[in-house]
Amino acid sequence: MRQGSKGAQEGMTLIEVLVALLVLGVGLLGAAAIQLNALKYTDSARMTSQASFIAYDMMDRIRANAAADYTVTPPTSGNPSVARDQDLYDFTSNIVNFGGATATGTIALNQRVYTITITWDDSRAANSANARRSFVLTSRATADPVATP
Repeated sequence: MRQGSKGAQEGMTLIEVLVALLVLGVGLLGAAAIQLNALKYTDSARMTSQASFIAYDMMDRIRANAAADYTVTPPTSGNPSVARDQDLYDFTSNIVNFGGATATGTIALNQRVYTITITWDDSRAANSANARRSFVLTSRATADPVATP
């Protein structure tokens, strides 16, 4: 090499450092956005699972007390001496505890087939102001009577 000429560059220039920091920053922001979306969708899945647990619990209670009418309006307070009233009170309080004051639950009966519907606000995961989500469980509570010829 000649005396006076610069052979090879050593180190990094300030522009290279800034570009590397920009690329790193964009990557970290992308990772943070993915993490936030994962948290939202995990919360939505948890809410659906909780609604499923509540609905199946109510269906088990209906099967255990098959003679009672569960399509009546739920009472505003529990009554341990009447199983149906306590079951309906527990059903509505479980729904409010998991989904807030706007969450609702209904029980319908059509030809010995019960339909339990639980609806709640899922606007956090849907990214919209008024997104409602529902879980519907349909099941026969009792077996068909055996016909004798």
